[in-house]
Amino acid sequence: MDTRILNIDPEILGGTPVFAGTRVPIKNLFDCLEAGHTIDYFLDDFDGVQREQVLRVLAMSQRLIENATSILNENFA
Repeated sequence: MDTRILNIDPEILGGTPVFAGTRVPIKNLFDCLEAGHTIDYFLDDFDGVQREQVLRVLAMSQRLIENATSILNENFA
């Protein structure tokens, strides 16, 4: 089983990060959430995306933000 959650391939949407196994850009998830919609709403619109993928993307994003904040704080100390 493929455990990747995202794919970046220049042949798919010009290299835009998409959910693995789909052509659904990761950005669509954040646009949907920013508009006030739920994860279920997003999943209803994009059948090929699995809930586990969404949850893992959100967890990865949180870790990236936390690490970036830590790095930025070190530079201002």
